[in-house]
Amino acid sequence: MINALFAAATLRQNILAGLTVGIVALPLSMALAIASGVPPQHGLYTAIIAGIVIALSGSSRVNISGPTAAFVVILLPIVQQFGLGGLLISGLMAGMILIVMGVLRLGTLIELVPYPVTVGFTSGIAVVIATTQIGDFLGLTVAKTGNTYIDKVQGILHALPTIQLPEVSIALITLIILLNWQKLGTRIPSHLAALVVGTLLAWLGGTFVDGFSVSTLASEFHYSFSLITESAPGGVEVSGNGIPPLAPQFLWPWLQPDADGNPIGLSLHLLANLFGAAIAIALLGAIESLLCAVVSDSMAGTRTDPNRELIGQGIGNLIVPFFGGIPATAAIARTATNVRSGATTPLSSVVHAMFMLLAMLSLAPLLGLIPMASMAALLMVVAWNMSEAKHFVNMLRVAPRHDILVLITCFSLTVLLDMEVAVAAGMGLAGFLFIKRMTELTGVKLINPASRHGDIEVPDAIMIYDINGPMFFGAAQNALKTLLSIRKEIKVVIIDMSDVPMIDMTAMVAMQSIINNLAGKGISLVFCGMEADVKVKLKRADILKRDNIYLQRSIADSVAKASALLAEEKQGELS
Repeated sequence: MINALFAAATLRQNILAGLTVGIVALPLSMALAIASGVPPQHGLYTAIIAGIVIALSGSSRVNISGPTAAFVVILLPIVQQFGLGGLLISGLMAGMILIVMGVLRLGTLIELVPYPVTVGFTSGIAVVIATTQIGDFLGLTVAKTGNTYIDKVQGILHALPTIQLPEVSIALITLIILLNWQKLGTRIPSHLAALVVGTLLAWLGGTFVDGFSVSTLASEFHYSFSLITESAPGGVEVSGNGIPPLAPQFLWPWLQPDADGNPIGLSLHLLANLFGAAIAIALLGAIESLLCAVVSDSMAGTRTDPNRELIGQGIGNLIVPFFGGIPATAAIARTATNVRSGATTPLSSVVHAMFMLLAMLSLAPLLGLIPMASMAALLMVVAWNMSEAKHFVNMLRVAPRHDILVLITCFSLTVLLDMEVAVAAGMGLAGFLFIKRMTELTGVKLINPASRHGDIEVPDAIMIYDINGPMFFGAAQNALKTLLSIRKEIKVVIIDMSDVPMIDMTAMVAMQSIINNLAGKGISLVFCGMEADVKVKLKRADILKRDNIYLQRSIADSVAKASALLAEEKQGELS
Protein backbone atom coordinates (compact mmCIF):
# COMPACT_ATOMS: atom_id res chain seq x y z
CA MET A 1 0.00 0.00 0.00
CA ILE A 2 2.79 2.42 0.96
CA ASN A 3 4.74 1.51 -2.18
CA ALA A 4 1.64 2.11 -4.33
CA LEU A 5 1.08 5.52 -2.75
CA PHE A 6 4.75 6.40 -3.22
CA ALA A 7 4.62 5.32 -6.90
CA ALA A 8 1.44 7.35 -7.46
CA ALA A 9 2.98 10.42 -5.82
CA THR A 10 6.15 10.03 -7.92
CA LEU A 11 4.08 9.67 -11.10
CA ARG A 12 2.03 12.77 -10.32
CA GLN A 13 5.15 14.70 -9.35
CA ASN A 14 6.92 13.92 -12.65
CA ILE A 15 3.84 14.67 -14.75
CA LEU A 16 3.46 18.09 -13.10
CA ALA A 17 7.18 18.78 -13.56
CA GLY A 18 6.91 17.85 -17.23
CA LEU A 19 3.94 20.19 -17.74
CA THR A 20 5.77 23.02 -15.98
CA VAL A 21 8.94 22.69 -18.03
CA GLY A 22 6.83 22.24 -21.19
CA ILE A 23 5.26 25.66 -20.63
CA VAL A 24 8.76 27.15 -20.30
CA ALA A 25 10.19 25.24 -23.27
CA LEU A 26 7.38 26.03 -25.73
CA PRO A 27 8.25 29.69 -26.42
CA LEU A 28 11.98 29.11 -25.99
CA SER A 29 12.01 26.35 -28.61
CA MET A 30 10.30 28.58 -31.16
CA ALA A 31 12.51 31.58 -30.32
CA LEU A 32 15.74 29.60 -30.60
CA ALA A 33 14.70 28.15 -33.96
CA ILE A 34 14.06 31.69 -35.24
CA ALA A 35 17.43 32.83 -33.90
CA SER A 36 19.04 29.90 -35.73
CA GLY A 37 17.53 31.07 -39.02
CA VAL A 38 14.75 28.49 -39.45
CA PRO A 39 10.94 28.68 -38.98
CA PRO A 40 9.72 28.27 -35.38
CA GLN A 41 8.09 24.86 -35.85
CA HIS A 42 11.53 23.27 -36.31
CA GLY A 43 12.38 24.22 -32.74
CA LEU A 44 9.20 22.49 -31.57
CA TYR A 45 10.02 19.40 -33.64
CA THR A 46 13.42 19.32 -31.97
CA ALA A 47 12.07 19.59 -28.44
CA ILE A 48 9.41 16.93 -29.10
CA ILE A 49 11.63 14.28 -30.69
CA ALA A 50 14.85 14.97 -28.76
CA GLY A 51 12.93 15.41 -25.51
CA ILE A 52 11.70 11.81 -25.77
CA VAL A 53 14.60 10.02 -27.48
CA ILE A 54 17.46 11.50 -25.45
CA ALA A 55 15.60 11.13 -22.14
CA LEU A 56 15.10 7.41 -22.81
CA SER A 57 18.54 6.66 -24.28
CA GLY A 58 20.83 8.92 -22.20
CA SER A 59 22.16 8.51 -18.68
CA SER A 60 20.60 11.49 -16.90
CA ARG A 61 17.21 10.96 -15.30
CA VAL A 62 16.20 14.62 -15.22
CA ASN A 63 17.91 16.46 -18.10
CA ILE A 64 15.66 18.22 -20.60
CA SER A 65 17.03 18.26 -24.15
CA GLY A 66 16.06 20.45 -27.07
CA PRO A 67 17.29 23.47 -29.02
CA THR A 68 19.61 25.70 -26.98
CA ALA A 69 21.05 29.18 -27.30
CA ALA A 70 24.59 27.77 -27.35
CA PHE A 71 24.02 26.40 -30.85
CA VAL A 72 22.74 29.62 -32.43
CA VAL A 73 26.16 30.97 -33.41
CA ILE A 74 27.01 27.71 -35.22
CA LEU A 75 23.62 27.03 -36.81
CA LEU A 76 22.83 30.46 -38.24
CA PRO A 77 25.83 30.55 -40.64
CA ILE A 78 25.03 26.97 -41.78
CA VAL A 79 21.45 27.95 -42.63
CA GLN A 80 22.60 31.08 -44.46
CA GLN A 81 25.05 29.09 -46.59
CA PHE A 82 23.40 25.65 -46.95
CA GLY A 83 19.75 26.17 -45.98
CA LEU A 84 17.62 23.95 -43.76
CA GLY A 85 18.80 20.81 -45.57
CA GLY A 86 22.45 21.57 -44.81
CA LEU A 87 21.61 22.23 -41.18
CA LEU A 88 19.78 18.92 -40.77
CA ILE A 89 22.58 16.94 -42.45
CA SER A 90 25.23 18.60 -40.26
CA GLY A 91 23.12 17.74 -37.20
CA LEU A 92 22.89 14.14 -38.40
CA MET A 93 26.69 13.97 -38.75
CA ALA A 94 27.10 15.55 -35.31
CA GLY A 95 24.91 12.79 -33.86
CA MET A 96 27.22 10.16 -35.32
CA ILE A 97 30.27 11.96 -33.91
CA LEU A 98 28.67 12.13 -30.44
CA ILE A 99 27.98 8.39 -30.48
CA VAL A 100 31.61 7.70 -31.43
CA MET A 101 32.79 10.02 -28.64
CA GLY A 102 30.66 8.13 -26.13
CA VAL A 103 31.80 4.70 -27.36
CA LEU A 104 35.44 5.84 -27.12
CA ARG A 105 34.69 7.03 -23.56
CA LEU A 106 35.65 10.64 -24.24
CA GLY A 107 32.97 11.98 -21.91
CA THR A 108 35.37 12.29 -19.00
CA LEU A 109 37.74 14.34 -21.17
CA ILE A 110 34.97 16.72 -22.24
CA GLU A 111 34.25 17.35 -18.56
CA LEU A 112 37.82 18.67 -18.19
CA VAL A 113 37.35 21.63 -20.57
CA PRO A 114 38.74 24.66 -18.67
CA TYR A 115 36.35 27.22 -17.23
CA PRO A 116 37.82 30.16 -19.24
CA VAL A 117 37.02 28.30 -22.47
CA THR A 118 33.36 27.68 -21.59
CA VAL A 119 32.85 31.22 -20.27
CA GLY A 120 34.49 32.67 -23.38
CA PHE A 121 32.22 30.61 -25.63
CA THR A 122 29.00 31.35 -23.78
CA SER A 123 29.69 35.07 -23.37
CA GLY A 124 30.53 35.38 -27.06
CA ILE A 125 27.40 33.47 -28.06
CA ALA A 126 25.30 35.73 -25.83
CA VAL A 127 26.68 38.88 -27.51
CA VAL A 128 25.92 37.49 -30.98
CA ILE A 129 22.38 36.42 -30.04
CA ALA A 130 21.56 39.78 -28.47
CA THR A 131 22.96 41.65 -31.48
CA THR A 132 20.96 39.63 -34.01
CA GLN A 133 17.72 40.38 -32.11
CA ILE A 134 18.09 44.17 -32.21
CA GLY A 135 16.41 44.31 -35.62
CA ASP A 136 13.21 42.61 -34.45
CA PHE A 137 13.32 44.39 -31.08
CA LEU A 138 13.28 47.81 -32.79
CA GLY A 139 11.23 46.77 -35.82
CA LEU A 140 14.07 47.67 -38.20
CA THR A 141 14.10 46.90 -41.89
CA VAL A 142 17.62 45.51 -42.11
CA ALA A 143 19.07 44.99 -45.58
CA LYS A 144 20.84 41.70 -46.27
CA THR A 145 24.53 42.03 -45.52
CA GLY A 146 27.49 39.69 -45.12
CA ASN A 147 27.55 36.91 -42.54
CA THR A 148 30.22 38.36 -40.23
CA TYR A 149 29.43 40.07 -36.95
CA ILE A 150 30.79 43.40 -38.24
CA ASP A 151 28.51 43.15 -41.28
CA LYS A 152 25.49 42.54 -39.06
CA VAL A 153 26.32 45.53 -36.83
CA GLN A 154 26.76 47.79 -39.85
CA GLY A 155 23.43 46.59 -41.25
CA ILE A 156 21.67 47.42 -37.96
CA LEU A 157 23.27 50.88 -37.77
CA HIS A 158 22.24 51.71 -41.35
CA ALA A 159 18.66 50.55 -40.60
CA LEU A 160 18.18 52.67 -37.44
CA PRO A 161 16.10 55.32 -39.29
CA THR A 162 13.47 52.62 -39.96
CA ILE A 163 12.69 52.09 -36.24
CA GLN A 164 9.02 51.31 -35.54
CA LEU A 165 7.49 52.58 -32.29
CA PRO A 166 4.76 49.88 -32.08
CA GLU A 167 7.45 47.16 -32.26
CA VAL A 168 9.60 48.93 -29.67
CA SER A 169 6.68 49.38 -27.29
CA ILE A 170 5.70 45.70 -27.45
CA ALA A 171 9.33 44.64 -27.03
CA LEU A 172 9.87 46.90 -24.01
CA ILE A 173 6.67 45.76 -22.30
CA THR A 174 7.63 42.12 -22.87
CA LEU A 175 11.14 42.80 -21.55
CA ILE A 176 9.87 44.56 -18.42
CA ILE A 177 7.57 41.65 -17.61
CA LEU A 178 10.35 39.13 -18.19
CA LEU A 179 12.66 40.96 -15.80
CA ASN A 180 10.15 41.68 -13.04
CA TRP A 181 7.53 38.91 -13.13
CA GLN A 182 9.16 36.69 -10.51
CA LYS A 183 8.98 39.53 -7.98
CA LEU A 184 5.21 38.98 -7.85
CA GLY A 185 5.77 35.57 -6.28
CA THR A 186 3.52 33.74 -8.75
CA ARG A 187 4.26 30.24 -10.03
CA ILE A 188 3.33 31.16 -13.62
CA PRO A 189 6.57 31.18 -15.67
CA SER A 190 7.73 34.65 -16.70
CA HIS A 191 8.20 33.51 -20.32
CA LEU A 192 4.52 32.56 -20.59
CA ALA A 193 3.24 35.69 -18.86
CA ALA A 194 5.40 38.03 -20.95
CA LEU A 195 4.46 36.46 -24.29
CA VAL A 196 0.75 36.31 -23.43
CA VAL A 197 0.70 39.99 -22.44
CA GLY A 198 2.82 41.00 -25.45
CA THR A 199 0.60 39.03 -27.84
CA LEU A 200 -2.61 40.39 -26.31
CA LEU A 201 -1.41 44.01 -26.46
CA ALA A 202 -0.24 43.58 -30.05
CA TRP A 203 -3.64 42.15 -31.05
CA LEU A 204 -5.56 44.90 -29.24
CA GLY A 205 -3.34 47.59 -30.79
CA GLY A 206 -3.71 46.19 -34.28
CA THR A 207 -7.50 45.89 -33.85
CA PHE A 208 -8.37 49.22 -32.24
CA VAL A 209 -5.50 51.64 -32.93
CA ASP A 210 -5.06 53.11 -36.39
CA GLY A 211 -1.62 52.61 -37.83
CA PHE A 212 -0.58 50.17 -35.08
CA SER A 213 0.99 47.13 -36.73
CA VAL A 214 3.65 44.67 -35.56
CA SER A 215 5.27 41.64 -37.19
CA THR A 216 4.13 38.28 -35.85
CA LEU A 217 5.07 34.66 -36.42
CA ALA A 218 2.15 34.36 -38.82
CA SER A 219 3.20 37.39 -40.87
CA GLU A 220 6.88 36.39 -41.03
CA PHE A 221 6.72 32.64 -41.60
CA HIS A 222 4.92 30.63 -44.25
CA TYR A 223 4.76 26.84 -44.58
CA SER A 224 3.97 24.67 -47.57
CA PHE A 225 4.49 20.92 -47.97
CA SER A 226 2.85 17.73 -49.22
CA LEU A 227 1.06 15.63 -46.61
CA ILE A 228 0.70 11.95 -47.53
CA THR A 229 -2.37 10.21 -46.11
CA GLU A 230 -4.22 6.94 -46.74
CA SER A 231 -6.92 8.81 -48.68
CA ALA A 232 -4.34 10.77 -50.67
CA PRO A 233 -1.25 8.60 -51.24
CA GLY A 234 0.01 11.07 -53.82
CA GLY A 235 0.11 13.82 -51.23
CA VAL A 236 -2.05 16.79 -50.33
CA GLU A 237 -0.57 20.29 -50.51
CA VAL A 238 -0.80 21.94 -47.08
CA SER A 239 0.10 25.61 -46.74
CA GLY A 240 -0.51 28.48 -44.39
CA ASN A 241 1.08 31.14 -42.21
CA GLY A 242 2.76 30.76 -38.84
CA ILE A 243 3.10 27.25 -37.40
CA PRO A 244 1.59 24.17 -39.09
CA PRO A 245 -0.87 22.39 -36.77
CA LEU A 246 0.66 19.00 -37.59
CA ALA A 247 2.87 16.51 -35.78
CA PRO A 248 6.48 16.21 -37.00
CA GLN A 249 6.55 14.42 -40.36
CA PHE A 250 9.26 12.00 -41.53
CA LEU A 251 11.32 13.34 -44.42
CA TRP A 252 14.84 12.50 -45.59
CA PRO A 253 17.10 15.42 -44.57
CA TRP A 254 18.71 15.57 -48.04
CA LEU A 255 15.29 16.31 -49.55
CA GLN A 256 15.00 19.48 -47.45
CA PRO A 257 15.77 22.82 -49.16
CA ASP A 258 19.19 24.41 -49.57
CA ALA A 259 19.82 28.16 -49.35
CA ASP A 260 18.14 28.63 -52.76
CA GLY A 261 15.03 26.61 -51.89
CA ASN A 262 15.94 23.49 -53.90
CA PRO A 263 16.42 19.98 -52.43
CA ILE A 264 19.98 19.95 -51.17
CA GLY A 265 20.77 16.36 -52.15
CA LEU A 266 23.60 14.25 -50.79
CA SER A 267 27.21 14.15 -52.00
CA LEU A 268 30.71 13.66 -50.64
CA HIS A 269 31.47 17.28 -51.50
CA LEU A 270 28.54 18.49 -49.36
CA LEU A 271 29.53 16.20 -46.47
CA ALA A 272 33.10 17.48 -46.62
CA ASN A 273 31.89 21.09 -46.52
CA LEU A 274 29.67 20.37 -43.52
CA PHE A 275 32.15 18.21 -41.59
CA GLY A 276 33.79 21.10 -39.73
CA ALA A 277 30.40 22.44 -38.67
CA ALA A 278 29.35 18.94 -37.54
CA ILE A 279 32.44 18.65 -35.33
CA ALA A 280 31.72 22.07 -33.80
CA ILE A 281 28.10 21.07 -33.13
CA ALA A 282 29.18 17.77 -31.56
CA LEU A 283 31.85 19.36 -29.34
CA LEU A 284 29.61 22.18 -28.17
CA GLY A 285 26.70 19.77 -27.67
CA ALA A 286 28.92 17.47 -25.61
CA ILE A 287 30.20 20.33 -23.46
CA GLU A 288 26.72 21.78 -22.94
CA SER A 289 25.06 18.44 -22.13
CA LEU A 290 27.77 17.38 -19.65
CA LEU A 291 27.76 20.79 -17.97
CA CYS A 292 24.00 20.40 -17.64
CA ALA A 293 24.52 16.93 -16.14
CA VAL A 294 26.87 18.39 -13.54
CA VAL A 295 24.24 20.99 -12.61
CA SER A 296 21.38 18.49 -12.47
CA ASP A 297 23.42 15.96 -10.48
CA SER A 298 24.25 18.59 -7.88
CA MET A 299 20.59 19.65 -7.65
CA ALA A 300 18.96 16.21 -7.70
CA GLY A 301 21.67 14.13 -6.01
CA THR A 302 21.95 11.85 -9.04
CA ARG A 303 25.01 10.51 -10.89
CA THR A 304 25.22 10.75 -14.67
CA ASP A 305 27.49 8.51 -16.74
CA PRO A 306 29.10 11.04 -19.14
CA ASN A 307 29.84 8.49 -21.86
CA ARG A 308 26.35 7.02 -21.88
CA GLU A 309 24.95 10.56 -21.88
CA LEU A 310 27.00 11.36 -25.01
CA ILE A 311 25.65 8.25 -26.70
CA GLY A 312 22.10 9.29 -25.79
CA GLN A 313 22.68 12.79 -27.14
CA GLY A 314 24.12 11.24 -30.30
CA ILE A 315 21.12 8.95 -30.82
CA GLY A 316 18.77 11.90 -30.36
CA ASN A 317 20.64 14.05 -32.88
CA LEU A 318 20.77 11.10 -35.27
CA ILE A 319 16.97 10.75 -35.26
CA VAL A 320 15.85 14.39 -34.95
CA PRO A 321 16.86 15.51 -38.50
CA PHE A 322 14.52 12.94 -40.09
CA PHE A 323 11.61 14.83 -38.50
CA GLY A 324 12.79 18.34 -39.34
CA GLY A 325 14.47 18.96 -36.00
CA ILE A 326 17.63 21.04 -35.59
CA PRO A 327 20.59 19.97 -33.38
CA ALA A 328 19.71 19.43 -29.73
CA THR A 329 21.50 19.18 -26.43
CA ALA A 330 20.62 19.28 -22.74
CA ALA A 331 19.35 22.72 -21.69
CA ILE A 332 20.56 23.92 -18.30
CA ALA A 333 17.74 26.39 -17.57
CA ARG A 334 14.97 23.96 -18.55
CA THR A 335 16.65 21.13 -16.63
CA ALA A 336 16.92 23.31 -13.51
CA THR A 337 13.21 24.13 -13.82
CA ASN A 338 12.47 20.42 -14.19
CA VAL A 339 14.40 19.50 -11.04
CA ARG A 340 12.94 22.37 -9.01
CA SER A 341 9.46 21.21 -10.09
CA GLY A 342 10.08 17.80 -8.53
CA ALA A 343 11.21 15.65 -11.47
CA THR A 344 12.94 12.39 -10.58
CA THR A 345 12.58 10.24 -13.73
CA PRO A 346 12.74 10.64 -17.56
CA LEU A 347 8.94 10.63 -17.54
CA SER A 348 8.96 14.38 -16.95
CA SER A 349 10.93 14.94 -20.18
CA VAL A 350 8.50 12.74 -22.12
CA VAL A 351 5.54 14.66 -20.67
CA HIS A 352 7.16 17.99 -21.57
CA ALA A 353 7.56 16.78 -25.17
CA MET A 354 3.97 15.54 -25.38
CA PHE A 355 2.69 18.83 -23.96
CA MET A 356 4.45 20.74 -26.73
CA LEU A 357 3.07 18.37 -29.36
CA LEU A 358 -0.49 18.90 -28.09
CA ALA A 359 0.09 22.67 -27.91
CA MET A 360 1.31 22.73 -31.51
CA LEU A 361 -1.66 20.69 -32.73
CA SER A 362 -4.30 22.68 -30.86
CA LEU A 363 -2.87 26.19 -30.44
CA ALA A 364 -1.02 26.78 -33.72
CA PRO A 365 -3.27 29.71 -34.83
CA LEU A 366 -2.78 31.44 -31.45
CA LEU A 367 0.97 30.82 -31.49
CA GLY A 368 1.09 32.54 -34.86
CA LEU A 369 -0.09 35.77 -33.17
CA ILE A 370 3.06 36.07 -31.03
CA PRO A 371 4.92 39.28 -32.01
CA MET A 372 8.46 39.00 -33.33
CA ALA A 373 9.36 41.88 -31.00
CA SER A 374 8.30 39.78 -28.00
CA MET A 375 10.39 36.89 -29.26
CA ALA A 376 13.35 39.26 -29.60
CA ALA A 377 12.90 40.45 -26.01
CA LEU A 378 12.76 36.84 -24.81
CA LEU A 379 15.97 35.97 -26.66
CA MET A 380 17.72 39.03 -25.24
CA VAL A 381 16.93 37.84 -21.72
CA VAL A 382 18.16 34.36 -22.65
CA ALA A 383 21.37 35.95 -23.97
CA TRP A 384 21.88 37.93 -20.78
CA ASN A 385 21.31 34.88 -18.58
CA MET A 386 23.85 32.83 -20.52
CA SER A 387 26.40 35.65 -20.83
CA GLU A 388 28.03 34.90 -17.44
CA ALA A 389 28.69 38.66 -17.29
CA LYS A 390 29.61 38.70 -13.59
CA HIS A 391 31.92 35.71 -13.95
CA PHE A 392 33.46 37.22 -17.09
CA VAL A 393 34.28 40.53 -15.35
CA ASN A 394 35.49 38.74 -12.22
CA MET A 395 37.85 36.55 -14.27
CA LEU A 396 39.31 39.62 -15.96
CA ARG A 397 39.97 41.02 -12.50
CA VAL A 398 41.41 38.03 -10.60
CA ALA A 399 42.34 35.24 -13.02
CA PRO A 400 45.95 34.39 -13.97
CA ARG A 401 47.23 36.03 -17.14
CA HIS A 402 47.09 32.86 -19.24
CA ASP A 403 43.47 32.18 -18.27
CA ILE A 404 42.55 35.73 -19.28
CA LEU A 405 44.25 35.16 -22.64
CA VAL A 406 42.17 32.01 -23.24
CA LEU A 407 38.99 33.80 -22.13
CA ILE A 408 39.49 36.80 -24.43
CA THR A 409 40.57 34.65 -27.37
CA CYS A 410 37.51 32.36 -27.17
CA PHE A 411 35.18 35.32 -26.69
CA SER A 412 36.66 37.35 -29.56
CA LEU A 413 36.75 34.47 -32.04
CA THR A 414 33.18 33.48 -31.20
CA VAL A 415 31.93 37.00 -31.85
CA LEU A 416 34.14 38.15 -34.73
CA LEU A 417 34.72 34.94 -36.71
CA ASP A 418 32.68 31.80 -36.14
CA MET A 419 32.17 29.07 -33.63
CA GLU A 420 34.17 26.45 -35.53
CA VAL A 421 37.31 28.57 -35.32
CA ALA A 422 36.56 29.46 -31.70
CA VAL A 423 36.08 25.79 -30.71
CA ALA A 424 39.33 24.77 -32.40
CA ALA A 425 41.32 27.70 -31.00
CA GLY A 426 39.79 27.38 -27.53
CA MET A 427 40.53 23.68 -27.23
CA GLY A 428 44.02 24.24 -28.65
CA LEU A 429 44.76 27.02 -26.18
CA ALA A 430 43.38 24.94 -23.33
CA GLY A 431 45.66 22.08 -24.36
CA PHE A 432 48.73 24.32 -24.53
CA LEU A 433 47.81 25.86 -21.18
CA PHE A 434 47.51 22.40 -19.63
CA ILE A 435 50.86 21.33 -21.08
CA LYS A 436 52.53 24.50 -19.82
CA ARG A 437 51.20 24.03 -16.31
CA MET A 438 52.13 20.36 -16.24
CA THR A 439 55.60 21.34 -17.43
CA GLU A 440 55.88 23.72 -14.51
CA LEU A 441 54.81 20.97 -12.11
CA THR A 442 57.34 18.45 -13.44
CA GLY A 443 60.99 19.07 -12.62
CA VAL A 444 64.28 17.66 -11.43
CA LYS A 445 65.51 18.83 -8.03
CA LEU A 446 68.94 18.33 -6.45
CA ILE A 447 68.21 16.95 -2.97
CA ASN A 448 71.72 16.45 -1.49
CA PRO A 449 73.69 19.68 -1.81
CA ALA A 450 75.46 18.72 1.44
CA SER A 451 77.09 15.41 2.30
CA ARG A 452 74.07 14.11 4.25
CA HIS A 453 70.60 13.16 3.10
CA GLY A 454 68.47 12.91 6.21
CA ASP A 455 70.19 10.34 8.41
CA ILE A 456 72.06 8.80 5.46
CA GLU A 457 75.71 9.60 4.84
CA VAL A 458 76.15 10.52 1.16
CA PRO A 459 79.73 10.53 -0.20
CA ASP A 460 80.76 13.62 -2.14
CA ALA A 461 81.11 11.58 -5.36
CA ILE A 462 77.39 10.73 -5.29
CA MET A 463 74.66 13.10 -6.47
CA ILE A 464 70.94 12.53 -5.75
CA TYR A 465 68.20 14.06 -7.93
CA ASP A 466 64.43 13.84 -7.40
CA ILE A 467 62.07 13.89 -10.43
CA ASN A 468 58.54 14.99 -9.60
CA GLY A 469 55.55 14.70 -11.91
CA PRO A 470 54.63 12.90 -15.15
CA MET A 471 57.37 12.67 -17.78
CA PHE A 472 55.67 13.55 -21.07
CA PHE A 473 56.63 15.55 -24.15
CA GLY A 474 55.84 18.90 -22.60
CA ALA A 475 57.95 18.37 -19.48
CA ALA A 476 60.68 15.84 -20.32
CA GLN A 477 63.20 18.06 -22.11
CA ASN A 478 62.87 20.92 -19.66
CA ALA A 479 63.23 18.67 -16.62
CA LEU A 480 65.95 16.29 -17.75
CA LYS A 481 68.33 18.96 -19.09
CA THR A 482 69.19 19.66 -15.42
CA LEU A 483 70.98 16.31 -15.35
CA LEU A 484 73.43 17.41 -18.04
CA SER A 485 75.29 19.76 -15.68
CA ILE A 486 77.12 17.19 -13.52
CA ARG A 487 80.37 18.10 -11.75
CA LYS A 488 83.50 16.25 -12.84
CA GLU A 489 84.12 14.65 -9.42
CA ILE A 490 80.69 12.91 -9.46
CA LYS A 491 80.96 9.14 -10.09
CA VAL A 492 77.39 7.95 -9.38
CA VAL A 493 74.03 9.70 -9.97
CA ILE A 494 70.92 8.54 -8.11
CA ILE A 495 67.57 9.52 -9.66
CA ASP A 496 64.54 9.21 -7.38
CA MET A 497 61.57 8.38 -9.68
CA SER A 498 59.07 7.39 -7.00
CA ASP A 499 56.95 10.46 -7.88
CA VAL A 500 56.87 9.79 -11.65
CA PRO A 501 53.48 8.21 -12.49
CA MET A 502 53.99 7.94 -16.28
CA ILE A 503 56.52 8.38 -19.08
CA ASP A 504 55.96 8.82 -22.81
CA MET A 505 58.14 8.26 -25.87
CA THR A 506 59.55 11.78 -25.91
CA ALA A 507 60.66 11.42 -22.31
CA MET A 508 62.17 8.00 -23.01
CA VAL A 509 64.23 9.43 -25.87
CA ALA A 510 65.39 12.25 -23.59
CA MET A 511 66.18 9.72 -20.86
CA GLN A 512 68.24 7.65 -23.32
CA SER A 513 70.21 10.78 -24.24
CA ILE A 514 70.94 11.47 -20.55
CA ILE A 515 72.06 7.87 -19.99
CA ASN A 516 74.39 8.00 -23.00
CA ASN A 517 75.79 11.33 -21.79
CA LEU A 518 76.52 9.99 -18.29
CA ALA A 519 77.98 6.77 -19.67
CA GLY A 520 80.34 8.81 -21.83
CA LYS A 521 81.61 10.51 -18.67
CA GLY A 522 82.04 7.19 -16.85
CA ILE A 523 79.20 7.94 -14.42
CA SER A 524 76.98 5.12 -13.13
CA LEU A 525 73.22 5.67 -12.80
CA VAL A 526 70.94 4.31 -10.05
CA PHE A 527 67.15 4.58 -10.46
CA CYS A 528 65.23 4.63 -7.19
CA GLY A 529 61.57 3.75 -6.54
CA MET A 530 60.58 3.39 -10.20
CA GLU A 531 56.88 2.57 -10.75
CA ALA A 532 56.17 -0.82 -12.35
CA ASP A 533 54.47 0.70 -15.40
CA VAL A 534 57.38 3.08 -16.00
CA LYS A 535 59.88 0.25 -15.54
CA VAL A 536 58.06 -1.93 -18.11
CA LYS A 537 58.12 0.87 -20.69
CA LEU A 538 61.83 1.59 -20.20
CA LYS A 539 62.72 -2.10 -20.39
CA ARG A 540 60.64 -2.55 -23.53
CA ALA A 541 62.59 0.34 -25.08
CA ASP A 542 65.91 -1.34 -24.09
CA ILE A 543 66.86 1.72 -22.04
CA LEU A 544 67.72 -0.19 -18.83
CA LYS A 545 70.10 -2.73 -20.41
CA ARG A 546 73.32 -0.70 -20.07
CA ASP A 547 75.97 -1.96 -17.64
CA ASN A 548 76.07 1.37 -15.80
CA ILE A 549 72.36 1.31 -14.83
CA TYR A 550 71.00 -0.10 -11.55
CA LEU A 551 67.51 -0.28 -10.01
CA GLN A 552 66.82 0.07 -6.28
CA ARG A 553 63.70 0.35 -4.13
CA SER A 554 64.62 3.18 -1.71
CA ILE A 555 67.06 6.05 -1.24
CA ALA A 556 68.89 4.10 1.47
CA ASP A 557 69.33 1.08 -0.83
CA SER A 558 70.38 3.39 -3.67
CA VAL A 559 73.05 5.15 -1.56
CA ALA A 560 74.30 1.78 -0.35
CA LYS A 561 74.53 0.54 -3.96
CA ALA A 562 76.26 3.76 -5.07
CA SER A 563 78.74 3.51 -2.19
CA ALA A 564 79.48 -0.10 -3.18
CA LEU A 565 80.12 1.01 -6.77
CA LEU A 566 82.53 3.69 -5.53
CA ALA A 567 84.32 1.09 -3.39
CA GLU A 568 84.61 -1.30 -6.34
CA GLU A 569 86.00 1.49 -8.53
CA LYS A 570 88.54 2.46 -5.87
CA GLN A 571 89.53 -1.17 -5.38
CA GLY A 572 90.00 -1.50 -9.12
CA GLU A 573 92.25 1.53 -9.20
CA LEU A 574 94.42 0.16 -6.34
CA SER A 575 94.81 -3.22 -7.96
